[in-house]
Amino acid sequence: MQFVRERKNTMLEVDKMLVKCGDFSRMQWLMLLLFSLINLLSALHYYSQTIISFVPKYWCADDLPADIEPPQKSSCVPLGMNESTSGKCNSYNYELYMGYKSFPSDMNWICDNAWQLTLGQSMFFVGSVVGTLSLGYLADILGRVPIMIVANLIAMLGNMLTIFSSNLMLFCTFRLISGFATDSNFLMMYILVMEYMRPSLRTIGLSICIGIFYCIGSISAPWIAVLMGSWRGYLLVTSLPLSLVPLFYFIVPESVQWLVSKQQYERAARCLKRVAKINGRQVEEREYDQFIEECKQSQRTTKSAPNLLGLFKTPRLRRNTLILFFKSMVITLCYDAVSRNVQGLGISPFVMFSLSATAILPACLLLIALQDRIGRKAMASMSLLISGILISVTSIVLFSTTLLVTLSVIGRFGVTVAYNSGAQYATELIPTCVRGQGVAAVHVMGYAFTFFSSYILYTRTIFSPLPEIILGVLSLLGACLCLLLPETLHRTLPASLADGENFGKNEHWYTFSFLEKRTQSVTKLTPGRTKSQSNSIDSSNYF
Repeated sequence: MQFVRERKNTMLEVDKMLVKCGDFSRMQWLMLLLFSLINLLSALHYYSQTIISFVPKYWCADDLPADIEPPQKSSCVPLGMNESTSGKCNSYNYELYMGYKSFPSDMNWICDNAWQLTLGQSMFFVGSVVGTLSLGYLADILGRVPIMIVANLIAMLGNMLTIFSSNLMLFCTFRLISGFATDSNFLMMYILVMEYMRPSLRTIGLSICIGIFYCIGSISAPWIAVLMGSWRGYLLVTSLPLSLVPLFYFIVPESVQWLVSKQQYERAARCLKRVAKINGRQVEEREYDQFIEECKQSQRTTKSAPNLLGLFKTPRLRRNTLILFFKSMVITLCYDAVSRNVQGLGISPFVMFSLSATAILPACLLLIALQDRIGRKAMASMSLLISGILISVTSIVLFSTTLLVTLSVIGRFGVTVAYNSGAQYATELIPTCVRGQGVAAVHVMGYAFTFFSSYILYTRTIFSPLPEIILGVLSLLGACLCLLLPETLHRTLPASLADGENFGKNEHWYTFSFLEKRTQSVTKLTPGRTKSQSNSIDSSNYF
């Protein structure tokens, strides 16, 4: 508890200094602008997997006259032969979407060779897991700003190298490198903006940037590909802007909290002075000296923190942690698969991709409007339940393309709400003393499970509605498990492992915040703690 209290005091000292230096002025607006750019570039990078992998309609070109009418559906065998007949095709014709030549059509990775594309896509998410762990560890050693720059340069390198892929080995290797940057290229800037923003404006500021600019990046991605005409052109055009990110080093200040944790007090003061200068604030030198002395005093008696394994030592905390892991895996898998499931719906995958991406901004706005009204548990379980039902229904709605597309977009909306709300839910449920490690572990588990998204979508070749059935069942299961988690809204959040074990102990699966009276007293976390003591620890604004 001593470590938690002192760590909290250090955070409060940083926030007090930011109030004097300006916590929502020109510097913060500049950082939000740069964060918006990161969102745009991150969307173009993340969805490069989908864009370069569109499979156009194809048919066997063996012994066919040039003016023959193409078949209604894709076919792997010579025309006139039954699909079950063992007729092998040596060459294929393609009906390119608006003239766009994708990687599968360029490499003929279809039919018997389709597994190569699925394997290559999976390597992107293997890289995401390794990269999130490795770069996250390095960020705690080297700082947030350098790792943000390195991650975006790795993303540029991976995509540029992919252009030269000529076989399966190179494709898998280069997609692994590209995926290595995923998450860190976005998350580091997210953390920096959050730390330099006024606590009361963090949620709305970050959510608006993500909702608008990640949405714009997602909607524009397929049309950039169409404009360039080939997958190589898309990777080239979307990778080159990443070379601008190293310039952030001269604009974005390093995390003051990280600098203080590394006892780099003078550098932390310089960052604060820079913020004050840009914001036009006059702060006396003695204020910085006092800040440094207070941080030193806090760290003189700081004790080591518990580690991640502490989450698994007690039964209720272990159960909640495992549910958070599974929930993250389900939500991340569904989010990725639904985002990429744009083919076989009766319309152009380019149009479907853009329509589906329009759900991002409304999902962020709904989150801002309802997250603090109905509670975390209700938001997570209801969004997963509704999206699971809608995704499952799309598997049987084959008679109307319009209805099918509408349900798919609404399903994407529900999954996006669940994905965004799930991140905050996990942050609040995991005790403060292991919050950094715990949130990282939850995030990594989600990315690890996306390895299977390509294979789930590949099941469409076996049975057309199968991907939607699998995703729908997983969403419904995740919604049910969310009911077993305690509510965090209007609760004093757990600080120690003991708090985490007792948090929400008397709640039931049907306990929801919006059904309770606002005047209800906060649940007592640990025996012997008074209300004033509980209220002294509220880390909802911190990771």
